Amino acid sequence: MKLPLKFCHSRVLIGASILLLFLYSCSPLRLYPEGDRAWAIPEIEAFERLDKTVTYPENSLLFVGSSSIRLWKTLEKDMDPYAVIQRGYGGAHFRDLVFFTDRILADHDLKMVVCFIANDISGSPKDSSPKEVLQLFKVFVNQIREKHPDLPILQIAVTPTPSRWHLWSKISQVNSLLEDYCTSQQNLYFINTVPHFLDEKGQPKPEWFVKDQLHLNTTGYTEWNTIIKAEVERVLSLP
Repeated sequence: MKLPLKFCHSRVLIGASILLLFLYSCSPLRLYPEGDRAWAIPEIEAFERLDKTVTYPENSLLFVGSSSIRLWKTLEKDMDPYAVIQRGYGGAHFRDLVFFTDRILADHDLKMVVCFIANDISGSPKDSSPKEVLQLFKVFVNQIREKHPDLPILQIAVTPTPSRWHLWSKISQVNSLLEDYCTSQQNLYFINTVPHFLDEKGQPKPEWFVKDQLHLNTTGYTEWNTIIKAEVERVLSLP
């Protein structure tokens, strides 16, 4: 017996809804309630207002991440001749960024995405485990791939800082997991800045940070830029 078209359409919709519910139930995103990211919404809305008022060049480099990206005051000059779109917000974690990826990507014409997130392990009771950070990073990469299947993505290592040195064992695990994953994927690159920020005793260099010993000072940004821009140029020169 041939079923009515309306009935078949309803069954398709129900099936699709069940599939979406199943996929979400298996996703790490279900672990993060809306309240845990509500604080970031004003920052994301500010980015969206910029998107409506600023015309960005084609083939821009999108820099996304936490406060080290937001506070990079010389980013545009440092990345010259590449055009950049600066989308850092203070306190960003992967556990909130993944809910805003599509809004940050918007409809920009991009040549590369460069990411730095440093707050998933900060000594907070809400800290993610290194493996959870990796899973969230994979979600983030897949979200970019949905819009830009072949776009190069550069992930910057979490910097060893004096203020969080007591957490370095876990943070270092995060870097290792991200680096291993990037190495296994096409068009995904890990920028290991860590050795440059450690002194001869294997300790973070306090003179490269501002008073809070967490954020970079001018010297720290100069070093950071040297490493990152070299990798940006190397990746963009690949055939």
